[in-house]
Order: sequence, then structure tokens, then C-alpha cells
Amino acid sequence: MSSTLKRSLPTNDGLLEDVKAILLDIEGTTTPIVFVKDVLFPYIRDNVSEYIKTHWDEEECQQDITELRKQSELDTEAKLDGVEAIPEVEDSKDEDKVKVVQDAITKNVLWQMDADRKTTGLKQLQGHMWRAAYKSGQVKGEVYNDVVPAIKQWIAEDRKIYIYSSGSVEAQKLLFGYSDKGDLLELFSGHFDTTIGAKVEKESYQNISKEIGIKEENLLFLTDVTREAKPATQAGLKTCIVVRPGNTELTEEEKKDFNIIHSFSELLSERREQKKKKC
Repeated sequence: MSSTLKRSLPTNDGLLEDVKAILLDIEGTTTPIVFVKDVLFPYIRDNVSEYIKTHWDEEECQQDITELRKQSELDTEAKLDGVEAIPEVEDSKDEDKVKVVQDAITKNVLWQMDADRKTTGLKQLQGHMWRAAYKSGQVKGEVYNDVVPAIKQWIAEDRKIYIYSSGSVEAQKLLFGYSDKGDLLELFSGHFDTTIGAKVEKESYQNISKEIGIKEENLLFLTDVTREAKPATQAGLKTCIVVRPGNTELTEEEKKDFNIIHSFSELLSERREQKKKKC
């Protein structure tokens, strides 16, 4: 790791010194990384067909379908392997013809998910489906047990808490607003997604710093991904890698180059004082 990335802090004890705000990643940091893979995405697969039928006459659903159809036309022109075309509805009163289109939409969505695509239409539909699932109680956002107590203490110590995730701001608010720990939205001073910039780009963290009016050196970023921590460090933020069950294992070099915690509780003042006494 270059000298511009290497932290001067040999331990985690000084990480919160002069920190005015903490920026949190979600997957693998506040929330089990398997939540998206084992809960959110399977929900889409299991329910997309029924959702399309149930919400067919709603304007929002039709807007989603329009975006999916536009993408399917582009994919068909590009001759992508396995693409499922989405035809127009010839007669909206003909249930059989409507069903043919609905089935094509379902197949297209599943095909895109199999290819791990992130198209606008797909993300839009998924977001609307997840919103319905959260609000109905079919899905609850999973949050690690150590997260809320730590955030509350940091707030009590006059620090602000922000979320920065590749998932949309709406998706973030749904996860924390309908979590297994209750409605947590009041704990956060703001949310950022990739509209502020990609998480692997230094400028994104500088943009966040400007947006919230806090200097980079007064920000701490917690993430489970070193390729996000590196640009954050280059931008001038303090960074720390959160190691959780199921997260990608760090290399020996990464373990040497980054501050590491296994629980937010390791950054609580009580825990730090206990460590000092033991020393």
C-alpha cells in the first residue's frame, strides 16, 4: 500500500479523535451481507409474477414496465444471449394477451437478475416491490445488534451519522425505517447513494464532505470493502474495515494496511477506557 494510503494510527484507539461525523456503509457493515442475497433478491424472484398481475393497472407499475420494455428493445437490438423481449399489449381487455405480456416481463426480470444486471428499469421495479414488502411486514431490514447502541452513543458524543451505500436512498430508508430493530431513521443525519459518485472514487467522499459541511479529516468511514476504504483514505477521511461473518476475507496485506474492527462496540468510549486500564 502506498504511503498516501497508509494510516498513521497503529491501533483503533485514536480513530474517533476529532471525528465529527461517521459515514456508514450498509452491506457487511451495519447489515449482514447475505440479507440482500438471501432475503431481498429471493423475494423478487418469488413474487415478481404476482406483483405484476396485482399492480398491473397502477401507473407506477406501468412506468416500470415501460422502462423494462425500453431496455428489452435495446438488448434485443444488441442480440444479447437469452434476452426475453417484452411486447406491447395489443388488447388490454384480452386477458390471454395481457397474460402473455406479463409472463414475458417476469421472464425478462429473472433473466436480468441471473445476469446480475443493474438496469434502470430493473432497479426501479425491485425498489417498488421491496417498498411494498417492507410496508406490509413481509420483509424487515436486518441490522447487527451492536449497531444501534453504538450509533446512539456516538450521537450522544455530538457526532452525526450518515449512510453511504450503492443502494438507492429510498432503499436505504426502507431498510432502516422497517428494520428488525424498529424505525431507526431518526438516528441518521443524511443518506447518500451513487448519485453523489461511485464508492470507489476519491471525489465521491470529497463531495460528501462538502455536502455536509464537515472537513474530510473529521470524517470516519466504516466499510467492509478495502476498495472503498482506499479512495476514502485518499480523500483524507479516517477509515476502518468492519469484519463480519460472511464478508470477503481480507488478505494479510490488507490486515496490515487498515484499521479493523469486528463490532461497532470496539469504537465505544467505555470499551476504549477498559482497554486502557488493562494496558
